[in-house]
Amino acid sequence: MFQAFIETQRTAATIAVFFLVFFGTIAVGRLLKRRAGVRLGMFYRLFCLALAFYAAIHVYGTQVTWRGHVGAAVVMLSTALVIALLNRYLWDYYYETRRQVVIPRLLREFTGAVILLVVLLLILSIGYHAETELQGVLAGSGVIAIILGFGMQNLLSTLIAGAELQIGKPYKLGDWLKIDDHIGQVVEINWADTRLRTNDAVSIEIPNNKIVEGTIINLSSPTPLHAMRLTVGADYTAPPNKVKDAMRRAAQHAEGITLDPPPKVYLKDFGDSAILYEVKFWMTSHATYNDLCDSIRTNIWYEFKRQKINIPFPIRTLQVERKSNGPREDGRKKQAEAILRSEPLFACLDDEQIGWLLRDADVQQFGRGEAIIEEGTEGDSMFILMRGTAQVSV
Repeated sequence: MFQAFIETQRTAATIAVFFLVFFGTIAVGRLLKRRAGVRLGMFYRLFCLALAFYAAIHVYGTQVTWRGHVGAAVVMLSTALVIALLNRYLWDYYYETRRQVVIPRLLREFTGAVILLVVLLLILSIGYHAETELQGVLAGSGVIAIILGFGMQNLLSTLIAGAELQIGKPYKLGDWLKIDDHIGQVVEINWADTRLRTNDAVSIEIPNNKIVEGTIINLSSPTPLHAMRLTVGADYTAPPNKVKDAMRRAAQHAEGITLDPPPKVYLKDFGDSAILYEVKFWMTSHATYNDLCDSIRTNIWYEFKRQKINIPFPIRTLQVERKSNGPREDGRKKQAEAILRSEPLFACLDDEQIGWLLRDADVQQFGRGEAIIEEGTEGDSMFILMRGTAQVSV
């Protein structure tokens, strides 16, 4: 009778421990899911069931041969909780939330598989004393790993480079990069390659391992404001200071240029047929680089034309130029004379005086957007518009 009472109490305690451990671990899992956002799946429920069963066996006190198998199952299934906590606090919170680094699913699953494999090997080695069998398995798997390592060398180097770029973050989406001979805006970053889009709307995909091995020039860091340079040749007979002043004025009136800091002009080199000058100008968006260079070069051509500065031909080229006062020059002279006579300001002048004015006058050409004259500029000239339109801004 007393033995039956003790057996009943032991059975009741075993059942109580089973349900207490099972529902307790389930409650802990739900708390982690609601409060911390830990994603626990089916394997965690199996872990709760195995842990409760193992605790019940321990309380009941039955010595069975398969008790060690249940313990091994508990340890193996506990890795589900470890992997879930790793995903939540390392990958999601530390990398994606704090460091703004997107961790790909492949890396998460690979890390989880490594943890499972390590736990399995420890169970087989410590729990089942299978060191001899494991040595043969590990030797064979080592050979396979070496073969796979050689075959997947490029893939692994690309993934490692992708991880380095994701963690180091030398650039981000929207940045303008110069990598080797390529300049483009970053439109996509993944673990295999980086995609750039050039000013010509051409997509370029560069493997991450090539980017890590080379030099990255980020034109958008630390700020979008960056300087670019443009080279123009001028005739040897033109004084350098005159050329630099002309190029500086041309660059200042280019559409889209940043005037703070202002553009600068340097004498770069003495070439075979020309003195090479370099314009350093500032811009905030490399998307307008082609248009800005076009505007600067166009303004330089007009400014050189007005200042009588020649852009020389190569020395190996023979150019024969004959200047003559043909019908075109006579037509311009007559047009200028007609304009002067139509202006009330010059109505008091006779033909000789008008001819004297025209003799010292010069026809100058201006491009679209250029400033003809600015308030406060030194000089003794007066401009008369012969063709086109001009806007006065105060």
